This record gives sequence, C-alpha cells and structure tokens, in this order.
Amino acid sequence: MQFQLSKPTNNKQRRNMETQGKVITCKAAVAWGAGEPLVMEDVKVDPPQRLEVRLRILFTSICHTDLSAWKGENEAQRAYPRILGHEAAGIVESVGEGVEEMMAGDHVLPIFTGECGECRVCKRDGANLCERFRVDPMKKVMVTDGKTRFFTSKDNKPIYHFLNTSTFSEYTVIDSACVLKVDPLFPLEKISLLSCGVSTGVGAAWNVADIQPASTVAIFGLGAVGLAVAEGARARGASKIIGIDINPDKFQLGREAGISEFINPKESDKAVHERVMEIIEGGVEYSFECAGSIEALREAFLSTNSGVGVTVMLGVHASPQLLPIHPMELFQGRSITASVFGGFKPKTQLPFFITQCLQGLLNLDLFISHQLPFHDINKAMQLLHQGKALRCLLHL
Repeated sequence: MQFQLSKPTNNKQRRNMETQGKVITCKAAVAWGAGEPLVMEDVKVDPPQRLEVRLRILFTSICHTDLSAWKGENEAQRAYPRILGHEAAGIVESVGEGVEEMMAGDHVLPIFTGECGECRVCKRDGANLCERFRVDPMKKVMVTDGKTRFFTSKDNKPIYHFLNTSTFSEYTVIDSACVLKVDPLFPLEKISLLSCGVSTGVGAAWNVADIQPASTVAIFGLGAVGLAVAEGARARGASKIIGIDINPDKFQLGREAGISEFINPKESDKAVHERVMEIIEGGVEYSFECAGSIEALREAFLSTNSGVGVTVMLGVHASPQLLPIHPMELFQGRSITASVFGGFKPKTQLPFFITQCLQGLLNLDLFISHQLPFHDINKAMQLLHQGKALRCLLHL
C-alpha cells in the first residue's frame, strides 16, 4: 500500500530558541523497580553535550525488549530509576557541539544501535554492531562524560538511560550516532516502527538469512518481529511460510503477512519440529526464533533441513540461559546465528529500506494494533504482556 506523506514540520512543532542550551522539564514514564507500574512524572532533561542531540519524541511504542527490561528478567541489567523505550520518532529540539548532519526541527528516528562510521565494524560490509555505539543493555549513562541527562524534578536524583535512546519521555538526549535524519515528508507515526521491530524482522530475513526465492520458512513467535520476518520472506518469494504460536488469535494477521500454515504447540501431541517435517519433507531451509524461549529455539533448530538449514535467533532471552544445542549437531549441516536490528547499518542502509516501505513493499499498518495517549502507557504495557497487542503506538 502507499502512504500519504506528512506535511513538513510547522512553526508550532519547532522548539524556539528559548529552550536551547537550557534544562527542559517534561513528562516521562519512569521505571522505579522490576515489574512495578511506570510512574508518569516530571523530569528534568539536560541540554545535549558534544555530539549529542536532544529530541522531542512525538510517537513511541513498546516492544518485548522494553517488556523484558520492565520485568527485570535479566538481573544484571537492572538499573533504577530508568526511562525505558527505544522504538520511536520525533523532532530535533537542539544539537550539541560537533553535530553537523542535523539541526533543530529535523525529523528523526532514534536508533538503539548506532553507527559511528569510523570503527572497523562500521567500515565492514555485513556487520552492524558499532564498536562505540552498539546496543548495550548494561549501559545506563552517556558516552561523552559517563553521566545521565535525566533527573527527577523533586530532588534532582539521576535517572538512568536505556538502550541509547530512552523514548518513554517527551524529551530525550541521544548520541548523534544513534539518530537518523529522515525526510520531513515521511509519516513519522508509520516509520517509527522501523526504528526497531519491523526492521529487525525484515532485515533478519533479507540481510542475515538471505532468504532465496521458492525457499521454505518457519517462524516461531508471531509478534511484531515474527510477522515482520514473514513480510520479508514473502517479499523475497518464499514458497511456503509456516507460523508457530500458542496464541491462535495471531493467525489471521499471520495470513495477511503471507503465512499459509499454522501450528499451535498446545494443540498438538507431537513436537513442533515433527509437525514442520510433516508439512515440509526434510524440514525448512530457514527458521526464525522470535519468542525468547529456549524450547522454541531448540524446535526451530530441529525444524530446519539437515544439510542446508539456517536458524536465526531474534528473541530476547532471560539469563542465565545456554544454547540448547550439542556442538556435534552443528556437523549435521544445520547452522544457527543471531541478529541485531536485522543486520541493518542504521545510518547507511536504513534510509533506502524506509523508502521501500513507503513505496508499498510492506504493509506497516498491519503492525499497529492499538493507539493510545502517552499517559496510558501502563495499559499499553499490559496489552503487550497479555499478548493482545502487536504494537501500541503512543502519542506524546
């Protein structure tokens, strides 16, 4: 489908010069403890320092990485108070010293894994985990000075950052290497999805697995990332796509994304990989684990063809966990890998993908199941936690 283009930013949307270089007080949803409801409160946001950008967030949504962090599933990554969120779109309010590629008023996407353009990873084809600005769930302060840019308004207590972005706030400060400037005519509410989930899934199919025409695919977990894998596989000409999920309510959306066969593990007395083998003799060429489940990862691996099978891990797994694979099984011709942000280099490769989406290659509307005001963020978290939402777009 084709999207209608947004109108360019008007003067009301642009922050005037009065805020630049000054502390801004705004609303943010702050996590104070594992599993505790996010608290909507006033926070102070410092001006950007060298090579940093302060953004006005207009749209943000919640993905399972946020949900995992909110629940505190990985104990070593817990840090409170903290502002979560990483899938979003907004407008530059001001830039710090040395930022030349964008200016106040520019439309941008915050990207949780950056691209400096100078390190050996950024200079290498097929690699996207920048040495300096790669995604790091342990990181909670800015690179420049090791400090936060968020503080509580009441007692000036530091609030930690999350995944380079912290988009559950009306304003946030991000390293410029983690900010992508986009055409002001692009609809921010749509392309905000491309700052994480959709790009992660489609990129895994294209850049990591490199799905070939007429091949077969199995997708474990039909959330937003899993459906994005399906969209990517369909666009690449896959002959059959199998979807696996314990929630049958997701099957209709799966059909819209190109999935033709479905397996509900709760309704089968056979192992999932056995069911896959019944549908595709010998197993599929590609499988994708998008559920964050060790059991699903094992079944995804066994569902692939012995000789050419490739399994791509996309799910966020709780710690401590080990791969459920014996080393000798890799000699059977199956391989396994993982993908971050679909293998996309955010600054150099994502712009073309955005253009492809806006030209109708993918149906982005498929992924927006709910829209809510920012102050209903806890409701949005519960919708995702209960499996009732793909992406709940929050309007700030």
